[in-house]
Amino acid sequence: MKPVLVLQHQSSDGPAFLATWLRARGVAFEVRNAEAGEAFPESTEAYAALALLGGEMSANDPLSALRAGERLILDAMQRSRPVIGHCLGGQLMARALGARVVESPAPEIGWLPIDVADSDVARAWFGEARQHTVFQWHYEAFELPRDAVRLAGSAACPNQAFAIGPHLALQFHVEQDAEKLARWSCDDGARYRQALGAHASVQDGEAMRRHGLAALAAQQGLADGFYRRWLAASGIDLT
Repeated sequence: MKPVLVLQHQSSDGPAFLATWLRARGVAFEVRNAEAGEAFPESTEAYAALALLGGEMSANDPLSALRAGERLILDAMQRSRPVIGHCLGGQLMARALGARVVESPAPEIGWLPIDVADSDVARAWFGEARQHTVFQWHYEAFELPRDAVRLAGSAACPNQAFAIGPHLALQFHVEQDAEKLARWSCDDGARYRQALGAHASVQDGEAMRRHGLAALAAQQGLADGFYRRWLAASGIDLT
C-alpha cells in the first residue's frame, strides 16, 4: 500500500496527533519538513493521500515550499488522492483552488467554539453535534473556493472548514496533542501579546492548558472521524 504524504512547513508544527493516529492503525506515512531542508516530491503519484500541516508564515508569503504545496494539492486532487489541510494547510488548499487568504475578521487563539453548518455534507464530516470546541491559532483565514461546501464557522471567523468531495480544509488545529499544546501555550511573542490584549477570541496560556485535558480528548474524537472519512477514498484499509 502506498504511504500518506505529510507536508510540514515548520519544525515546531509537526504532525502530532495525526502521526499518532496513523501509527495506531498501521498506516505508513512520510513527513517532508521544509524548514529542515527536506524537498517536497514532484508529484503525489507514489502516495495514497496528502496531508498539509500549519505554520507561522502567511499562506501568501513568497516561499517556494508554499507554492510547491499548492502544486501538490492540485496534483493530488487530479490523481484522486484525498487531501486534508490543517490551518495553513487549509489556507493553501483554498489558494490552490483559486480563493483568497485574507486577514481574519479577528484572530483566534486557544480553545474556541465553532458552529457546524446545517447540511448533509457538514453532518457527514462533523457528526450530529452542531457545535464543537477546537484549538485555533490563526491571524488570517480562507475564503471559499468555487464548488466548495462550507462546513463550519465561528463568530470571529465565518469560514472554519470546507469540503470538496473527499478533500477537507480546516482553519483549526485538529492535529493538536498534549505536547504541542504545552509548547504553544508558552508563546510570548510580540504578535501574540498584542492580539491577547486586543481580542476576546485570543486566550492566554493558562486558559489553554486549563481547558486542554477535556478539550483534547473531545477534539481527538472529532479528528478520528475526519481522518477516517479523508482516508476512505485512498484505498487504505483501516479495519
